[in-house]
Amino acid sequence: MENLKKVSRADIDGMQKVPRLKLVNSLSGFKSANLVGTLSGEGVENLAIFSSVIHVGSNPPLLGFMLRPVTVPRHTYDNINAGDGWYTINHVNRDIYEQAHQTSGNYREDISEFDRSGLTPWYSDSCPAPYVQEARIRIGLKLVEEHLVEANKTRLLIGSVEEVWFPESSLDQDHSLNIEEAGSIALSGVDGYHTTSRLQRLDYVRLEPGQKRPGK
Repeated sequence: MENLKKVSRADIDGMQKVPRLKLVNSLSGFKSANLVGTLSGEGVENLAIFSSVIHVGSNPPLLGFMLRPVTVPRHTYDNINAGDGWYTINHVNRDIYEQAHQTSGNYREDISEFDRSGLTPWYSDSCPAPYVQEARIRIGLKLVEEHLVEANKTRLLIGSVEEVWFPESSLDQDHSLNIEEAGSIALSGVDGYHTTSRLQRLDYVRLEPGQKRPGK
């Protein structure tokens, strides 16, 4: 077995900013790659890439994502609050990941990342925030809760899923979305983009009759 390297908390604290950022951002493994679309109060279409979207619950359907501290302007955060809580989450696919990465730049609030990335805004009849036309899986959400993480002043934004758009061919018979078939990709660290390969789908683990499932 290969020898493992240990990095202590003291080692991490002693790192320069960029190496520390690169290491710690890699620790959580593969992450989802999503573009969050918002509209400013002045009508500027904003788009930003996030790797922190998480499943919160299915009944009601809720998704969350982490936002960095608002000690500096955060256009996504400001626009969600200015736009009655509406925003979109759009899966990055293998055809647009280079364009999606362009939205990570620190643009002025009057500049649209759609224009800079070459991606196309698209609107549904019921969601006032812009979707990404090139995204094959698109989710319209409305903010329902916000939680401040005291440890580092980041914020967890939780949105209710109001509508979902996806290719009909990517819906499996059990109603799972085959995100690989739709071309969705993964992120590692802050700048590593990956295609995926499914190993297997495993059956739900059922207990023997009479056994109670413990809380998790």
